Amino acid sequence: MSERILTEADEGKRVLNTDGTEIGRLVDVHDGRGYVEPNPSLTDTIAAKLGWGSRSEEAHPLDEGSIAEITDDAVRLRGTL
Repeated sequence: MSERILTEADEGKRVLNTDGTEIGRLVDVHDGRGYVEPNPSLTDTIAAKLGWGSRSEEAHPLDEGSIAEITDDAVRLRGTL
């Protein structure tokens, strides 16, 4: 996959900066906008992968303009979050 549009299927994926540093997990996608949890617990990560995720107040919004690439296991950003 190399598209740049987030879907619910992307929930639970790692979010990486341009240098490959993991900055969090995609915990929620709503209307094409994703939310990145900077330090999710294992429970939060599993819940997101199952589509049961919810975002906390610490979650950062992420829109498609910030995304360089979506792969099978990660969302790679154009810059930093």
